[in-house]
Amino acid sequence: MADLQTTDEVLARYSGGPDTGIFTDGSCDPNPGPGGWGFVWVKKGEIIQEHSGKAPDTTNNRMELQALIEAYKLLPENEPHTVYSDSQLAVNTINQWASGWEKRGWKRKTGPIKNLELVQELWALSKQKPEIELKWIKAHDGSLWNEYADALASSYMRP
Repeated sequence: MADLQTTDEVLARYSGGPDTGIFTDGSCDPNPGPGGWGFVWVKKGEIIQEHSGKAPDTTNNRMELQALIEAYKLLPENEPHTVYSDSQLAVNTINQWASGWEKRGWKRKTGPIKNLELVQELWALSKQKPEIELKWIKAHDGSLWNEYADALASSYMRP
């Protein structure tokens, strides 16, 4: 688990990365085990909204997907937005793989799709809001709002 920071500590420590977008993250420690998700919506460095949640028994990938689902639900239709995730698996699932899986009846060539219900929910939201661009962002590289989303996702571990 990375250095557990509060959102205030993140704001004081980091300044890099994009200053506009929706930044999502999921966390689980141990994996599987208790976990959390979070996202922050920022425009020109100002927080528009932030949300987080937790689950008592989950996985990191489930929390990454849940963070994206919650962000997509919040965003209005017919407006372009960029959503950032540091989960290559989640980003590739939506940007590359889900379309083919859906065409094959939600089957992969190499076995079952993990977290299928979350993948299907996120895929449906992404089709409802095609103007949303989902991008991968490198984790823990000093990007302020990605670190902030990480702090939200990890907040379930704080007393």
